[in-house]
Amino acid sequence: MARDESAAGFVAIDDTDPVGRRTWSDIALEVALLIPNVVTLLLRLLADPRVSTRRKVFLGAVLAYAVSPIDLIPDFVIGLGHLDDVILLSLAVDHLLRSVDEAIVREHWDGSVDGLDLVRSAFGWGAEIVPGVVARILPR
Repeated sequence: MARDESAAGFVAIDDTDPVGRRTWSDIALEVALLIPNVVTLLLRLLADPRVSTRRKVFLGAVLAYAVSPIDLIPDFVIGLGHLDDVILLSLAVDHLLRSVDEAIVREHWDGSVDGLDLVRSAFGWGAEIVPGVVARILPR
């Protein structure tokens, strides 16, 4: 015997079709579209006098390492060559965003709150995979 949901006091909250799962390529496209906003945010944070000079120097040093031809893992190693650059950049940006007051970050962010959350998530993975020894030597 089938249950009559309306008789049992059940009310449908949302009867729309569920949103399909996003693929990695969908997420990568969303992140790629946020790159201009991220660059603008970083430039504004670097120019902001309320942001610590130590944090600015740390991000600058990591950027210099990323563009330098000298790497821990040579760039010609297919699949791994740029991995050290990506991890260190991710770590530096995550560290900067976590250390700067939230109001300052939101003041300099041009996109939506959801976009900023996506940026924080994308850069946050770099901090998660770095060993604790390295994380402890970051400027505080």
